[in-house]
Parts: sequence; C-alpha cells; structure tokens
Amino acid sequence: MLPTVGITGSDIYNINNVNQNLSNGSQITSSNADANTFNAGVALDWTLFDGGKMFITKKKLNEIEALGEVQYKDKVMQTMYDVTVAYFNVVKQKQQLESFNEVINYNRERVKILQASFNAGLSPKTDLLQAQIDLNVYLENSIDQQTVIITTKRTLNQLMNMDTDAPFDVEDSIVLNYIPDKNELIKKLFSTNTSVLSLQKQVDIARLSLKEFNTMRFPIINVSAGYDFLQSRNSAGTVTSNRTYGPQLGGTITIPLYEAGNINRQIKSARLGFQSAGYALESIKRDVNTQLQNALTEYENQQQLLKIERDNTALVKENLDISMQRLRLGQTTSLEVRQAQESYEDSHTRLINFEYNTKVAETKLKQLLAAL
Repeated sequence: MLPTVGITGSDIYNINNVNQNLSNGSQITSSNADANTFNAGVALDWTLFDGGKMFITKKKLNEIEALGEVQYKDKVMQTMYDVTVAYFNVVKQKQQLESFNEVINYNRERVKILQASFNAGLSPKTDLLQAQIDLNVYLENSIDQQTVIITTKRTLNQLMNMDTDAPFDVEDSIVLNYIPDKNELIKKLFSTNTSVLSLQKQVDIARLSLKEFNTMRFPIINVSAGYDFLQSRNSAGTVTSNRTYGPQLGGTITIPLYEAGNINRQIKSARLGFQSAGYALESIKRDVNTQLQNALTEYENQQQLLKIERDNTALVKENLDISMQRLRLGQTTSLEVRQAQESYEDSHTRLINFEYNTKVAETKLKQLLAAL
C-alpha cells in the first residue's frame, strides 16, 4: 500500500577509440580517449490502484495470521488433553496398586486363619497351600503394577517435556464433579471448536484469494517521481562535457487485454479452492458434532455404570468381610472366601476403570469446546 523510495548512484570510467564524421564534413578521431559518467538520483514509485488487490491481500494476511493462532490453540488443546489423560492414567494405576495391596492383606489374613486351622487339624493342607499360592500371585501382580506406574509416569514426564525419571506423585482419587449442559455445549460447539474455527479461517482465506484473482481484470495505475543528476566528461568527441539535473514526475496505466486465458484459469482454480474449503468446513462440523454426541453419550453411560459399580463395590466388600469372619469361625470353606476376594477385586477394578473413563469423557468434552 505504501510507496517505495530508493537512492541510486553510479560512476563509470572508460577508455574509447573515437572516430566521428560530422554533418559539416569534419572528422574527429582519437585513440585512448577517456570518459567519465556520474549519475545519482532518488526515485519514488507508488501503486495508486490495482483493482483493490492490495487491500484484499492485507485482509488475507490478517486471516492467515489468525489461522496460525487458531492452529496453535488447537495444538495446545491437544497437548493439554494428552497430559490430562496421562495424569489420570497414573492415578488409575496407583488406585489399582492400592486395590492389589488391599486384596493382599485379605489373603495374608486368609493364610493366617488357614494355617491356624491346619495346625489344629480342622482343615486340609490343600486349602492352606492354595491360599499361599493366591497370596504369591497377588504379590506378583503388585510388583507388575509398580512397573506399570513407573511406565505411565515416564509417559507423563515425556508429554510435559521433563526428565523421564523426574520424581512426582499424584492424587489417590479422581474428582468427578463436572455437570455438562448438553444444550449449551451444542450451542457453543461451532463457535469455540478449534478444528471448526481453523476450517472457517481457511474458507475466509480462499474467499479472499478468489477476490485477489478477480482484481487481475482491472487496470493498474502507478505514479513515479524523482530527482536525477547526470554529469559526463569526454576527452574527445563532439560533446566533451554534459550536466543535467532536475525533478521528474510520471505515471503509467496498464490495462490487461489478453493473457491467453490465464486470468480465467486462475479465477476458476481459486473458485474450486473456495468450494473445496466450504465442503471441508461442513464435513468437519458434522465430524465434531458426532464427536460431541459420542462424548456426551460416553460420559452419561460411564456415570450410570459408575453409580451401579459403587453400590456393587460396597456389596462385594461386605460379602468379603462376612466370608472372612465365617472362615475364622470355621463356618465356610477357603474356596468361598477366594471367590469373594476375586469378586471384590473385579468390582474394584471396574470401579477404577469407570472413574477413569468418566474423566476421559469429561476431558474430551472440554477439549471439543476448547475449555481445558
């Protein structure tokens, strides 16, 4: 939009052989005649009109900058999602370890009871051996789970660009207090989702590109101004000294008449690009809307499963406590206690997974609306 201003200068020295025949019949000849030409000036060039292309290009550059900001925000949202999910995966694995340790305590108590019962001759040794085997298996599971925790911690450290073995600890529970407003989420989705906003910017850029090519049909008007100084000296010839200086002012107008259809081809290509961007925008809107509906369904289902499993965990724990008490009194078998332990472990594992899945669904909802 602004003019260009430049300063130029040159100084040329040369040696010529001169042989001139003048109109009056005289002749000038000279060997090794030296000449020096010095030129300096300042020039201004300014495009006054190009069909409005310069203004359209400025808007296009602004949209490209805005697109970069949206794409950057999209990367930030994805990174925050990955970090959040990785963090709660560490919490989940920590909870699983605590579950194993709790079952180990039950198994140790079971071994202690069966050892006393075997010593008293009230139960066979096979029950004691099976209890010891079960205890060893859970001890092995606990060791394996510690390895899993170390691995998940390293993954989280890597996502946060920290040393993979940097020590840290996490909470031992997953807080679930998010209450999504389905209608509000759907209402805000297209105005906040970074994928939609990115495609919208690309549509705007494609529209401006089409306008840019349309301006190629208009004439271009340029003005120029400047100040020149020229001085030359020749040791031989008809003009031995010359000096000119002064201001200059001019203008040009260029009207496109024929370019072998190139303008039409570029406009057609830009129009196809604009249409393609529009189709991509509609496609991503349907895609993110589907993602939102799926995330809402997942969140609601996980909440229902979580509520059921919380009640179930309380039941299986009560059943396990009763079974352990019955085993102390010799009123049940070791097999019944083992089944109660397995039911408790399975229920606790499901509960941990439901809590984790609910948190992941919540995080996905927030990511879709760029609200992390």
